[in-house]
Amino acid sequence: MCLRRRSGYHPPDLIHAEIYAGPIPAERAGELVMGRGRSETSALSGKGEERGLTTTQNSQRPNACCFCWCCCCSCSWNEEARRKRRRRRIISQDTKMETIPKCESCTKPSVEEIRLWSQSFDKLMRNPAGRNVFREFLRTEYSEENMLFWLACEDLKQELNKSAIEEKARSIYEDYISILSPKEVSLDARVREVINKKMQDPTRHTFEDAQLQIYTLMHRDSYPRFISSNIYKSLINSGSRTSSES
Repeated sequence: MCLRRRSGYHPPDLIHAEIYAGPIPAERAGELVMGRGRSETSALSGKGEERGLTTTQNSQRPNACCFCWCCCCSCSWNEEARRKRRRRRIISQDTKMETIPKCESCTKPSVEEIRLWSQSFDKLMRNPAGRNVFREFLRTEYSEENMLFWLACEDLKQELNKSAIEEKARSIYEDYISILSPKEVSLDARVREVINKKMQDPTRHTFEDAQLQIYTLMHRDSYPRFISSNIYKSLINSGSRTSSES
């Protein structure tokens, strides 16, 4: 850059200086070395063509932020914005968790029952104490709405009164299906379409497909982490100590 100010000389390797003034990436170093062997006349005559080629190459690169400092700043800003959105989501869910229903009433599980929970997800979900512990774990992962939705569907299945069924179905839809709800569960488009049709005349089985999908999601995604979590390990250890002391 100093050479150009003193003598007006524009060497070929400074043609791109207006575009990039930082460190030269390794893959571009070879191109610049080859460019030094060209004459000044040929370099200047092809200046416009080379600039067009450089612009095309940069636009085709999957990670263009490696070429200029200002673009990298933009990437950093976008990443920080994503973190802020994530924090806002967590805060929103924390607020929602303050109003959750109380845990299911149950007796204290034995050590044998607790160990059975690690054998299969079905055994965990059939046990009220197991559901309570698993629900507490889901709360730490900000996904407790999955268990709440599953429990609400189970409650709906026990209802026999027609008007009560319609009222509970509307409540479940507003709390867990509506995209405007902070407790919305993750369902695919097909299941949502089925629910929307069934809501015209809701029954005890309106949410069966959705309940199965959420059950599968908890089984595949959250359950393996629960078995490896400190919550479950601490429960096993405390149960074992109590058993040995008695």
